[in-house]
Amino acid sequence: MELSHWVYTAPLLSLALLWIVAVVTPGPNFFNIAQLAANASRRHGVAASAGVASGTVLWGVAGGLGIKSLFTAAPMLYLAFKIIGGCYLIYLGLRLFKRSVPVAGRNPLADGQRRSLLSAWRLGLLGNLSNPKSALFVATIFASTMPPSPSPLLLTLAVVVMASLSFSWYCAVALVFSSERMANLYSRSRKWLDRFAGGCYVLFGAHLVANR
Repeated sequence: MELSHWVYTAPLLSLALLWIVAVVTPGPNFFNIAQLAANASRRHGVAASAGVASGTVLWGVAGGLGIKSLFTAAPMLYLAFKIIGGCYLIYLGLRLFKRSVPVAGRNPLADGQRRSLLSAWRLGLLGNLSNPKSALFVATIFASTMPPSPSPLLLTLAVVVMASLSFSWYCAVALVFSSERMANLYSRSRKWLDRFAGGCYVLFGAHLVANR
């Protein structure tokens, strides 16, 4: 019985450690949720975190099904994913740049608060799915931590661990950036923070499109 538990515990622990490093490294998801939580509300940040976790589930399932082999067999499909994902990130970045330009009679914080929780969830989901390198990274983690023929239960547990870690981390990000102190700081520095986040989006997207 102890051996059976170890068969599950060892790969899941290895996967969790690798995934924690990947999740806490700042990227599009981090900037997306931090900006949304500060601009709208904590609930919006949590909804976006749930969207990111939902995307993690999809990438995890794809990794378990061997999407890396699919991309290797059909490189044009991977290229298409990269270009579409990169263009989406560039689009998000340009929107942030546009929003950083003040418009008379318009309150940007009120605009953010009018965003629905569903749209915040969708933003988190699409932000996660826009980077096909996430799929390759997940597939690589699966290949390096899972046994050659993992059981459906082990794959399910792996996806649950990844999604739980993603949701927990980004909820913490939303909690920090939705605090009154951070909200006040964001309100005062919104133009430059939006431009910084927009620049990061554009750079991430351009890197995806150009790095083939």
